Amino acid sequence: MKTKSIPIGVILSGLALASHASPEAKSSLFVPWNECLRQEAEWYQSQEASRIADQVLLFQLDTGGWPKNIDMAAPLSEKERKNLLEKKQRQQDSTIDNGATYTQMTYLARVYRGTRLERYKEAFLKGLDFLLNIQYENGGWPQSPYLQGYPLHITFNDNAMTGVLRLLRDIARNPSDYVFVNEIRRAKADAAVRKGIECVLQCQVIVEGRPTVWCAQHDEKTLRPAPARAYEKISLSGSESADVVRLLMEIDNPPPRIVHAVQSAVAWFEQVKITGLRQITEKNPALPRGYDKVIIADPGAPPLWARFYEIGTNRPIFCGRDGIIKYSLAEIDPERRTGYSWYTESPASLLAQDYPRWSARWIPKADAPNPSR
Repeated sequence: MKTKSIPIGVILSGLALASHASPEAKSSLFVPWNECLRQEAEWYQSQEASRIADQVLLFQLDTGGWPKNIDMAAPLSEKERKNLLEKKQRQQDSTIDNGATYTQMTYLARVYRGTRLERYKEAFLKGLDFLLNIQYENGGWPQSPYLQGYPLHITFNDNAMTGVLRLLRDIARNPSDYVFVNEIRRAKADAAVRKGIECVLQCQVIVEGRPTVWCAQHDEKTLRPAPARAYEKISLSGSESADVVRLLMEIDNPPPRIVHAVQSAVAWFEQVKITGLRQITEKNPALPRGYDKVIIADPGAPPLWARFYEIGTNRPIFCGRDGIIKYSLAEIDPERRTGYSWYTESPASLLAQDYPRWSARWIPKADAPNPSR
């Protein structure tokens, strides 16, 4: 189904008003992009919310999705807006990486509910069609369908696929929030979620006959763990896998396959947690960023998990841009050591809070194994 084009004149007129605001007004009214989904419901009816939404429309590509790593709330000059309009027709880097596309769609939906301006609904639906169209037949999503190499892999990295699945699930099952989405698209979203969850289960890595967790990327054809950039090797993910487990635990009345997948992943997290070590930041003017990341012994430190674990040994692995695997963070060159997240604490709340609550609700006590065993 085709959506109507959005009158650029309407968008630019709204943006022009914001661009002439005084510096004092800008500092008091402007909301940064990373705060745009953290506002009270009434705020999405405001002029500032619409100003940002109109800029989000400017950044939307003709493919229907959005590029990544852009502050879409920062005020644009007239020259910047014109450059965007000229450039967007040639761009094909729509992506779900780093929160792109599904974040913009969530924002537009909230502003549409607050303003009922049709241009926001139309842009949302164009984005929805993009997400539905790029899903692989096996249920996975690429980081971007328009680039070559690792962006074509099924991407759990930075919670890309889980972010898309949550949005589509909400569209399919929360019609009060997405009443403007017609039944056909809602049914397609529901089918996409079902296929996506099946893909998640198929991608769970089996080691010596036991399910573990997930790689940050999986091959789009074989579903096997796959590498990305030179320093992102085939591995078990101690970071992204935590969100995959949380997604599975959000399924009501989970069937045995889901229960087994969750329990197996939780057991793996318990097995590989790192205790007695703490990551600290030390000032070091001699290094590119002026600081260093150092691992020190600390018996009182909370548990840590490595971002990447070697499949089969569960040893934490680290890697620089040279592509050579190391087994300690100190061996990595300073640029990558300080420029990447190598450890995470995210699984701690999964083990201590989320899993116990989920287990108490869905698993009879006699059938709930201790994940630490």
